Amino acid sequence: MKEIYKNPILYYIGIPVVVVLWPLFVAGIYLPNAEKKWDAEKDQYDKAQKVVAEILALDPERLAFVDLEKAATEFDYANAVEQIASQYKISPTNYKISSRPIAISGGQKSQNANVVLNQVDITTFAEFLSTIQLRWGKLQCVRVKLEKKKGLADVWDVNIEFKYYY
Repeated sequence: MKEIYKNPILYYIGIPVVVVLWPLFVAGIYLPNAEKKWDAEKDQYDKAQKVVAEILALDPERLAFVDLEKAATEFDYANAVEQIASQYKISPTNYKISSRPIAISGGQKSQNANVVLNQVDITTFAEFLSTIQLRWGKLQCVRVKLEKKKGLADVWDVNIEFKYYY
């Protein structure tokens, strides 16, 4: 293998051929592919801008949620659940919150909590969950357990596990 480095053909023919072919390869293959990718990304960005504009036109309250989140000082499960539950007419006697202390894992602060909603219909639960996660972007639903009440058409007990990242 070391003998190939001593061969003058490598230096007089091989390296100049590579030097000449490389720009042709870049101009013929890499640049057209990069241009196609750029055009595809640009089209995708333009489509996303149109969708964002439509969302803001249909639901301008989303911007109010962003302003409220910036203005809020500290996240609190009790206030968050109470606010959204009252919005969907879930009685305080029909929900229970149990939160754990703030934990630090890998330099990231987070807090877990369980929220139990009693005797809610599936639509109210879905609206509650989507609204609370829309309102607080750093809140994640980790687990949901639904139990249907026997003998009732659309009445459920829901156990939700949340995790909030600070």
